[in-house]
Amino acid sequence: MDCFRELSTFVAVAEEGAFNAAARRLNLTPPVVTRLVTALETRIGVRLLTRTTRKVALTEAGERLFNDGLRVLDELDEIEATAAGAHRTPRGLLRITAPVLFGQLYVLPVLREFLNAYPEVSSSTLFADRVVDLINEGLDVALRIGELPDSTLTATRVGTVRRITVAAPGYLADHGAPQTPEELADHRIIQPAGLEQAAQWPFVAGGKTSLARLTPRLSVNTVTAAIESAIAGWGVTRALSYQVADAIADGRLVEILRDWEDHELPIHLVHHEGRLSAAKTRVFIDFAATLLRAEADRLAAL
Repeated sequence: MDCFRELSTFVAVAEEGAFNAAARRLNLTPPVVTRLVTALETRIGVRLLTRTTRKVALTEAGERLFNDGLRVLDELDEIEATAAGAHRTPRGLLRITAPVLFGQLYVLPVLREFLNAYPEVSSSTLFADRVVDLINEGLDVALRIGELPDSTLTATRVGTVRRITVAAPGYLADHGAPQTPEELADHRIIQPAGLEQAAQWPFVAGGKTSLARLTPRLSVNTVTAAIESAIAGWGVTRALSYQVADAIADGRLVEILRDWEDHELPIHLVHHEGRLSAAKTRVFIDFAATLLRAEADRLAAL
């Protein structure tokens, strides 16, 4: 169909950044490539590319169509593979997002093992401490920590993490360990960005959640910086259990206020199931879930 030919040509131009390079990749002449992209723009009534003598760039509309087009073409490839009996073989580019530290510590090792096991798959990652929209950013799988809102995403639970309060042994020896959340007001508080925007730390007592409203002496823009400051003995901070598991295990940090701990937060792998979920996504979810659950069990035992 012409619409798929136009779309695949547009995607090639966007990926190559030039009409001539796309023409060589598609084994077409540059005028044919130009005609197909122009026909697509005319049919949908919006400019998709800005052209210069040397390269092309995506417009805002072009960026959206490019991300959607990649997904559509991947589905088409999967449909053809299914018809050919190869739908169980993972192949193609797998795009994954996760929180920065969790991605670096736990997703990357799993991903490397997956790529070793399935040589026809390649992967790219977007590690960011924000909720990334899978469709708008052209991604296949997201690892998310926390309760999931109602959505069309398919979710596979792989574990839980805890939100905990920590300090270095040396700091506690000098300042004493707080026995209640209220006593935190007498301590140096290190506020990590991305955990709570204000210094309001949730604690649970008697099944009810309450907020400890604190005035931080030190606010930092990454959780890693907060953890390193706590390890250095400067004060008390909060983190997710996986972020400080190694520091607690080797004695650099101590968990405090365990009896007041907040509710556990679930960890999910999420993806868009759609009418036909690509083999690379299906197989990765199964592969990663097994390894991540084992890692979650290990962390829970610390």
